[in-house]
Formats: sequence, C-alpha cells, structure tokens
Amino acid sequence: MREALFYEKEETDAVGRTCRKLRCILCPHACLIPEGQTGLCGARRNAAGVLHAENYGRISALALDPVEKKPLRRFHPGRQILSAGSYGCNMRCAFCQNSDISQIAPQTAGREPAAYGQTRFFSPEELLEAAASVPDNLGLAFTYNEPLTGIEYILDTAPLIREAGLKVVLVSNGLACREPLSALLPFVDAMNIDIKGFTPEFYRKLNGDLETVKRSMAQCAAACHVEATCLIIPGENDGESEMAGLSAWLASISPAIPLHVTRFFPRHKMTDKAPTPPETLYRLAEIAKERLEYVFVGNV
Repeated sequence: MREALFYEKEETDAVGRTCRKLRCILCPHACLIPEGQTGLCGARRNAAGVLHAENYGRISALALDPVEKKPLRRFHPGRQILSAGSYGCNMRCAFCQNSDISQIAPQTAGREPAAYGQTRFFSPEELLEAAASVPDNLGLAFTYNEPLTGIEYILDTAPLIREAGLKVVLVSNGLACREPLSALLPFVDAMNIDIKGFTPEFYRKLNGDLETVKRSMAQCAAACHVEATCLIIPGENDGESEMAGLSAWLASISPAIPLHVTRFFPRHKMTDKAPTPPETLYRLAEIAKERLEYVFVGNV
C-alpha cells in the first residue's frame, strides 16, 4: 500500500487529549481522518497512524478517446489519447456522470469502497506500457473520476510518460491546494478544469469552493495548456449574468483560454431535471464570446 503525500499528524484533539487522527492537506476540505476511516473522497485512509492512498494504481476504466472528448479542442486536435480513471472525488455533484466510481461514501475500518472491486491494478510501468503500445497515441489522460485524489500515482507515472515522449493530460475539478498542484504541474502538458458554476452558493451545494478553483485555474494556466468546461444545468447555473462573470474572469487570466459550454442530461441525483435547451447553450456561448477567443458548444 502506498503512503499518501500531503498530510499531517494531529497529536492532540481540541481538548488536548492524545489522538491518532491525520489531517489531509491535499485539498481545502482538510479532512481530519480518524484511524480506520477515509476522508471525504473515499480514497485516502488512516491506517494505524499512516495515511494510505488506497486508490493508488487502481484503474476502473481505460479507453482510447479523441483528445477533443476530454474536452481539449486547442491541444493536438485530431489525435487520440489513452484515458485512465480510478475512483474517488472530493466533491459531491448531484449531476455526476461517473457516480459509480467517483461519488463513493467515506469508508470505515475493514471495508473497501464498492468501486474498488471495479478496478484492476496497474503499476506506473504497466500503465506506461499500455500507453506506449497504442499506435500514434498522444499520451495519457487521467480522467473519469477526480484524478487529484490519487496524486501519488500521477506523480509516479507522469514522469515515465513524459520520458517516453508522450503527453500527460489531467481532467480535474480544480479543488486542490497550491502545494500539491505545484508538485504536479511540472509533469503536466494540458488540463481541462471543470468550472461547475460561478457563484459561491452553487459550489457550496457541491461540497466545493469557488475561490480555490479560481486560484487553481490561474496557477495551472501559468504552467501548462488549460481549457475550461462549464456544464449548463437549467435553473442552477444558466443565468446570463453568471456566464458574463465567468467569461470575464477567465479573460482576466487569458482571453485565449478555451471555454466549453456543454449540455446537461439527467444523471445521478438529477434524473428528474430536463436536458438543457440548445438555445440556452448558444445564447450563453455568445455572451462568453464577447470576452473569450475560443468558445465551444458541446453535447448538443
């Protein structure tokens, strides 16, 4: 089992008693994890006073995708990329499209998450071999669940991918602390960051934090190619003023950051909501185009 990075030991509790809880500092949730349990993401466990990255090398999905499907439209268009997912996520989106591997509950001692049984172990070298064996493959994309919950595996695998002359891509929600991102970004060629909406209130519904995601976007855009996605959900984040604010903020980082405005379809806990009307997407895309050079409408 791989020991996790980015955690601290809490020697005492709030009233000064000795404890063996661990503080994960990978993301702003800063989960205080009792012995035998995992944090919110369901992937990082306190085992006898050591934080373990339980999803290390556990691959739940492996597929060859067009790079445009990540979505990345301005990064080697026309190429295919091997995409790998694990399990675990540090947000709780009611509209999640991969809820069986991402929206898992924190686990207690002696139990594995159901998603663990859907996985197969790949060492970093084995995943490199899988990527290198595909003819004309662009590289490897860490996607499907939130890849940063398994940052240790990416840090071990990404340098091997780069050394083989392949590209490393991340598809992330951007909910991460500055230090882990700083450690990872030297090995990343491109990212797509999913902007869930542009109000703090909407992010709180999802167990997220808008300011952290905004800081991550700026940090990543300074280090690699970055594109953004916003899934437009009727009655949730489809306001014109919200899109104006989102696109103006992206343009303040760089007007050349591509934005993907994508259509919602019923998923997970939002099966009672209708798909986004296409005219809504095109209207919001026109607003975004007032500030951004590249705006794409998706899933129509």
